[in-house]
Amino acid sequence: MGCLQVLVTGGKGKTGRRVAARLLAAGIPAVVGSRTPEGASDRRFDWSDLSSAAAFDGCSAAYLVAPTDRTDHLAVMQPMLEQAMKRGVQRFVLLSSSLLEPGGPMMGEVHAWVAANTPEWAVLRPSWFMQNFSEGPPAVTIREEGIIYSATGDGRVGFIDADDIAATAVAALTAQAPLNADVILTGPEALSYADIAALVSAVIGQPIRHVQLDPADLAARFVAQGLTPDYAETLASLDRAIATGAEDRVTAGVEQVSGQLPTSFRAFAERVVNRWI
Repeated sequence: MGCLQVLVTGGKGKTGRRVAARLLAAGIPAVVGSRTPEGASDRRFDWSDLSSAAAFDGCSAAYLVAPTDRTDHLAVMQPMLEQAMKRGVQRFVLLSSSLLEPGGPMMGEVHAWVAANTPEWAVLRPSWFMQNFSEGPPAVTIREEGIIYSATGDGRVGFIDADDIAATAVAALTAQAPLNADVILTGPEALSYADIAALVSAVIGQPIRHVQLDPADLAARFVAQGLTPDYAETLASLDRAIATGAEDRVTAGVEQVSGQLPTSFRAFAERVVNRWI
């Protein structure tokens, strides 16, 4: 694709900052959409403020990360996406989730809309991020308590490195032909939270254990961390789905789209070990 410029929404987040860095490293102009622009390549962007649609000007592709402070994603994103197309954006790559089917809640609604209404599109549906353990609240409980909390039981997840998601996103944004499909992205193995605790223990040389919570107790922890009750309940319900085996799978999506093999959790843990000690 002869892409003049890419707008990366959520450009300060786990995947967005990695997507922007990879685009720039490849010599592809990228601008970062942020509520709090800082750098020279940043543009003010807020899904709930249509005046910030000017961030799309001059861009022919966009990486879409939904707002994390609400669950009615289509209601707030559709007007902005319509503005993006009016301003010349042709290709949209949406970050969704492996558990969210097209037409389902949250990004699932946006997925269905993008597929039906945009000229060129891709929806990336990654499993849970490995970085949740190194950059999210579990990093704190690992360091301070030696514990990983979840409501997943013995359920397994094909945890994926955010760097692999970024590589896949860049491939989807820049390929000559649009993907026009969704792809489920996982790492190379499905692991339970107890497996993760054992791998972290081995890497840092200290005992880490998995503590199973009731979903309601997990939602209360999310609220205490600053999430809204609705969003906290949605996340806790995803843990319930994991417990029933909904995420127990491994796919070849990363390799098929990006051409590279996904990272193992052990290799990831060795790379970020300083986050836990």
